[in-house]
Amino acid sequence: MKERKAKTRQRLQRKKPIRSSYDKVLIVCEGEKTEPNYFQEIVEWYKLNTANVTVDGSGDSSPKSVFERAVKLWEKENQTGNPYDRVYCVIDKDSHETYEETLRGLSFKTPKNTFYAAQSIPCFEYWLLLHFRYTTKPYAAKGNSSIGNEVEKDLKSVMPEYEKGSQKIFLFLYEKLEFAKKNAARSLQYSLDNQTDNPSTHVHKLVEYLQKLKVKKPDPREPT
Repeated sequence: MKERKAKTRQRLQRKKPIRSSYDKVLIVCEGEKTEPNYFQEIVEWYKLNTANVTVDGSGDSSPKSVFERAVKLWEKENQTGNPYDRVYCVIDKDSHETYEETLRGLSFKTPKNTFYAAQSIPCFEYWLLLHFRYTTKPYAAKGNSSIGNEVEKDLKSVMPEYEKGSQKIFLFLYEKLEFAKKNAARSLQYSLDNQTDNPSTHVHKLVEYLQKLKVKKPDPREPT
């Protein structure tokens, strides 16, 4: 019996994916479908090793719960001696009461330069909208329509097929990705210059990081 269990354990260990030489990354998303689907598609498109990049969307829809989930998963891996090099929390400001608290928590979390926010204001759909046009129109709730719904209306005006939890969003928008990244950087600078965050997004920073993840970083010990 003991011998069979040992052999089973050995087989399972052999089947575990082997980590590549680049960063090990955890991406914890606020949404259960749209955001996790999007980043999982990026992992597949750029052929990133799933032993290096984990996308998690099992938390509920509050920034605080995403942060707590990220910390829990990081601690679990840290105990194995193979911690994540970077942890990203993909969150929306929307009307969440814990948004500012979560950003503060992320900024003070140790180890330094490990935990990052990939936030969107008001919501992730603003990042998707930037694939079609540049806009700095501030958003607000209208009547029974939430602030997030207002962004979604603008997105559906240029992408009628969009639904929350849609599959293949990244692939559908891929040809517009560089345009969206430029628009996101431009709108973020606009928001900083005008001391407002509505609207803005940091998702492009995470996307660009993933795009470059497999590029070998220079070893400072090697002669140039």
